[in-house]
Amino acid sequence: MKRRHFLGLMGAGGLGMLPFAEAWADGLPSSLLGANPLWIPTNPPRNTVPTNIGARGRVVVVGGGMAGATVAKYLRLWGGVDLQVTLVEREASYVSNIMSNLVLNKVIDMNSLSFNWNRLVASYGVRLVRGEVVGIDSVGKQVMLAGGTRLPYDRLVIAPGIEFETVPGLETEAARALVPHAWKAGVQTTALRDRILAMPAGGVFVMSIPKAPYRCPPGPYERACVVADYLKRTKPGSKVIVLDENAGIIAEKESFSFAFNVTHAGVIDYRPATAVLSVDAARGRIYTSNGTVDGNVLNVIPNQRAGAVLAGTGLLNVGNRWAGVDVLSYESTAIPGVHILGDSAATTQPKAGHIANQEAKVCADAIVRAFLGMPPDPAPVTNSACYSPITASTASWLTAVYNYDPASRTMKLVANMPAEARQATSENMAQMRQWFSNLMTDSFA
Repeated sequence: MKRRHFLGLMGAGGLGMLPFAEAWADGLPSSLLGANPLWIPTNPPRNTVPTNIGARGRVVVVGGGMAGATVAKYLRLWGGVDLQVTLVEREASYVSNIMSNLVLNKVIDMNSLSFNWNRLVASYGVRLVRGEVVGIDSVGKQVMLAGGTRLPYDRLVIAPGIEFETVPGLETEAARALVPHAWKAGVQTTALRDRILAMPAGGVFVMSIPKAPYRCPPGPYERACVVADYLKRTKPGSKVIVLDENAGIIAEKESFSFAFNVTHAGVIDYRPATAVLSVDAARGRIYTSNGTVDGNVLNVIPNQRAGAVLAGTGLLNVGNRWAGVDVLSYESTAIPGVHILGDSAATTQPKAGHIANQEAKVCADAIVRAFLGMPPDPAPVTNSACYSPITASTASWLTAVYNYDPASRTMKLVANMPAEARQATSENMAQMRQWFSNLMTDSFA
């Protein structure tokens, strides 16, 4: 189990690079075309589900994103055929938030970021159930779906992502259509892209960054860079105004400071400690704690909270917004037998796709151990890695390693972490493509 645990944790960060040697260009490399999904090789390396290791039980996983897909796969891979795993997902596919900012500057197409769970079903025996969760009975250990279906479980894993707080002035669908946040990849991403494409030369793109914690800490700064780069190339004289509710840049500070002040100097106007108070979508106006800002395109990213399925369950025991967990197993600190993963969990780790993959492996390992009558690994290690495009052809990166600290019962950064790229390069852009392909293959194949 220790060896499996170690290899699992290394899976996304330490997989051998897949054989994609083409230089990055506008659009996907030809070697990926025709594969489904595009970023996963046709014949990725697979491991065999063991026949019987002594683990027997039923696990229901709610949510098929980065955390949910990974935990479902590794529960079967490590737990064997007698560990029944049911993955419940309401959508027909998962659309990756990672890389979605590159849709805004037309480097990749939105369709290339769609992933499904077919390989988890065919290769690992995960049972996939399409449905909407309408209730959780933690006493009777059942998950209730719309239509009346009930799914019994011995252990429940919930990975529902995030929900968005309401921004004053954006209460209606019509207003939100004028000011898409595009912080959940999909229709809003293409809507925001189309609004950017329609901007006049010399126009103003205004975006906001919510108070931390929020999904993908580097993501908003990355978005500012790729939009600024696109506007410089296609709409001369345009500006990007960044309204950051935080006191300063909270991720990749060195890389983004250089990008804002040097690479995109004169285009990006960064304003820290500026909170959005309300929005007038029709007039293209944002009222902030530091005055009024007008723009041709507004992109207000709302404050965030745990996924809606957790509301009313008693699991939101951290500020009534996030779910407290024991990071040795990601079991809820409020209700035993229920594990919460990814963006909804309150931990000292970032809310990001790579760390969700890592948390899922720690959780899968702990659940398998529990079915075997064993305690969880007392010293888990996780890694968070992220690449951030700065232009259409260059990227920076950030990596951090977390060790379990028994005194605080939290995951703590290893000394001299996080580490980040000192400057954006084309080589980093190529490595970003490989990192993303490895990560999605590890989660969905």
